[in-house]
Amino acid sequence: MAKFKGVSPRGNSIQISFTWNDHRYRETLRWEPTPKNLKMANSLRQSVIYDIDRGVFDHVEYLKKFPSSSKAKSLVKSQADFLTIDVALWDWLKNKRSYIERSTLRDYTSAIKHHLSPRFGLLTVNQLKAKDVKEWLAKLSISNKRKNNVITPLRQCFKELYLDEVIEQNIMDRVPNLSVSSREPQPFTQDEIDLILITLSAQCTDNYRPLIEFAFYTGLRTSELIALHWSDIDFQNARMEVKRARVRGVTKEPKTSSGRRFVDLVPEAINALESQSMHKMLNIDEVFYKLEKSAVFKDDQYIRKAIWTPALKAAGIAYRSPYQTRHTYASQLLSKGANPLYVANQMGHADWGMIRKVYGKWISNL
Repeated sequence: MAKFKGVSPRGNSIQISFTWNDHRYRETLRWEPTPKNLKMANSLRQSVIYDIDRGVFDHVEYLKKFPSSSKAKSLVKSQADFLTIDVALWDWLKNKRSYIERSTLRDYTSAIKHHLSPRFGLLTVNQLKAKDVKEWLAKLSISNKRKNNVITPLRQCFKELYLDEVIEQNIMDRVPNLSVSSREPQPFTQDEIDLILITLSAQCTDNYRPLIEFAFYTGLRTSELIALHWSDIDFQNARMEVKRARVRGVTKEPKTSSGRRFVDLVPEAINALESQSMHKMLNIDEVFYKLEKSAVFKDDQYIRKAIWTPALKAAGIAYRSPYQTRHTYASQLLSKGANPLYVANQMGHADWGMIRKVYGKWISNL
């Protein structure tokens, strides 16, 4: 029978021994000491040694490798008495880095750096109380939606600490998300649409009418609009494929399978594309870009500040966000009797539940 260092039979079990932080640890595996099981025990021990050498072996990893170990459980419980929330949050974010979108990583980093660590960072994970979080949220002078976003890293971090048995209870389960009132859609009337487009047409140079007209008659999100390529357009079948979006300068695929979709092009949208084709450039794949700089849009900021807001002001129309072009598209289709499921597919929703909830009053047969 082969012998392995730190692995030895003990009656009907196998004992593994290793040194960590200058302490000797022994763990008993309830495995029959067969040659195959001894080899498996050695592989387990080698993985422990490897993690120790890399400096990544800790109380949580100890428990993961030896889930029945009373020693590991006692170490994990004691860890909660000295693990600070600051360390826990940054460790959690480090582990999540490769699994989340760059824009999400940026938001989480900001929430931890500017809100969570300054307020709770010095507390240990055992010291935080639900009451502390609720009182802090009540004093924050930001919207409820923003508050919910800010505590998301804390909520997810504590959930993992609980699942890893670092803490005995998850106090964040007693901190409900704050209610967020949904804003009523404020679609533009046809007269308002026409006035906005006429105002944009009156610009002597850098005419952005095609961009705004296309937004009104396709319902694309701005992130999808600025990432649209000419190769995505099928003029022959009067449709386009939405298969990417750009957020904060990063181009990515839609978050959901329903987000990647084909959208039918009505005559007004075709007209906008034909007008935009006059600005088509060989070195730019995007349909819409910054005309004066011959550069792609990184996000919606330039459109909102330099194009949209001045156009509404010049037209004498009360300000509404560019997202209302999407609401306008949906409400117009539904008012004309379009099938709600068809509208949902056009807009990238998995089903028509959202359409019913948001645009119910524009659906004639509800």
